[in-house]
Amino acid sequence: MARSLDGLVFAPVADQAPGQVGRQTRFDYHEQDGRIWAEYWGGDVARGCLVGTRDADTIDFRYVQLRLDGTTASGHCTSVLTELADGRLRLEETWTWESQEGSGTSVVEQLPG
Repeated sequence: MARSLDGLVFAPVADQAPGQVGRQTRFDYHEQDGRIWAEYWGGDVARGCLVGTRDADTIDFRYVQLRLDGTTASGHCTSVLTELADGRLRLEETWTWESQEGSGTSVVEQLPG
């Protein structure tokens, strides 16, 4: 898939545990020459940033976030990009915290419009 993520906004399809991203979180993606970065906010996250690379349909990035309670957290994520039947994009993510215990999976989808 050659579609760029640049300028696309994504949101999780389900809430995670408290202090993590949830359905109110928004990811504003940018892409240039195989480099990926995004800002995110909403829900329990006051501000977050991610940076990484894209190789075909796989995105590999690190993230750091400031939570509303003033704590910070960081980790690593690998995402697989797919296209939904309606043409929107989906990222199926496998992540691991590096600043605390825990790992998991999540799904974010491009918002319509």
